[in-house]
Amino acid sequence: MNIKQYLDSTYLKTAKQAGITESENQKIAKAFIKEAIEEQFKLIMIRPELVAVAKKMILDAHSKVAVGTVIDFPKGESEVSKKLEEAQLAILNGADDLDFVCNYEAFMLGHVALVKDEILQCTRLGLENHKTVKWIIEVAALSHKQIIQLSALIKKVVISNFKEEYFHTVFVKSSTGFYETKNNLPTGATLETIIMMLENASPLSVKAAGGVRTYEEAVGMVQLGVKRIGTSSAKTIAQGQISDSNY
Repeated sequence: MNIKQYLDSTYLKTAKQAGITESENQKIAKAFIKEAIEEQFKLIMIRPELVAVAKKMILDAHSKVAVGTVIDFPKGESEVSKKLEEAQLAILNGADDLDFVCNYEAFMLGHVALVKDEILQCTRLGLENHKTVKWIIEVAALSHKQIIQLSALIKKVVISNFKEEYFHTVFVKSSTGFYETKNNLPTGATLETIIMMLENASPLSVKAAGGVRTYEEAVGMVQLGVKRIGTSSAKTIAQGQISDSNY
């Protein structure tokens, strides 16, 4: 299996999070972009301010690597107008994939109408601009029941408002990689959570982000039905080695 075509190579740390200068952080990000081009991964997932840089590097290299970015990251608690504004800028800068952080805290508080509205409006913007749209639900913050309910809600909004030909370009995605759990509980995708997402999001696609650390685990996710895998250790996984990263 060519696992590289399922891998979204990811670098989303700010300089502050990495404990380095802006210049040093941008150097690391560019190294990730360069590696994605050389390894021919499906996509490079990068922060919004680096989308234009990534797009230029890819075009200059005559590469087919797609560029993805995150919207309202990492908490997803902004108003829908802010999400749309961020997404529009990312589109203008050349992003191919828009990974929105769903307002999962609002969902947990029962504000379902608010969440439905942001899913509808943001998905519409992405699809109208021929982009792939992913909704990050942050599985580590949710109960199993909530994972099922939120995956099903996203599916319902999409199939009720958009043509079937677009269903495969809308994803439910497991994690941001930045959620902090207690007692060393998993912060990203687990077999159990991914199965719940697959069962309740179909016919939408599913992206397993975080927690996939080996080639074997990646292949297993694909065999289950996952269409993308988000990882900061794409090369390590592709080479059959074990990643020591949390994402």
